Amino acid sequence: MQISVCLAKLHRVTVTGADLNYVGSVTIDELLLRASGLRPRQMVTINNLSNGVSWRTYIVKGKTGQGEVILNGPPARHFQKGDKAIIWAEISVSVEEADRMGDEPTVVFVNDANEITSVKNPLP
Repeated sequence: MQISVCLAKLHRVTVTGADLNYVGSVTIDELLLRASGLRPRQMVTINNLSNGVSWRTYIVKGKTGQGEVILNGPPARHFQKGDKAIIWAEISVSVEEADRMGDEPTVVFVNDANEITSVKNPLP
């Protein structure tokens, strides 16, 4: 049996841009990706804390150290520069593997400029 579990999340990132005319996806600073274990092309859910919208899309790697979190394409209608969001990824694993993973996902905490302030439960 496979179950879906939260692998990692970026907690309270600040949206730095919204580009309606881009093909689609979310652009995320490479430093945030490394710290969280998230990968380009990986599917993520983005929850907008400013208006409650939830959106699912894939990751595009952003510039290293720029703090980019840019919603591209249709979600640009629901996420605006300055909004706070949580970006999280789930994976399907066996129940046994989920038990080995522990009780908490990797959580990357950031400041208002999307600079990493701490990482809880970093992936090995």
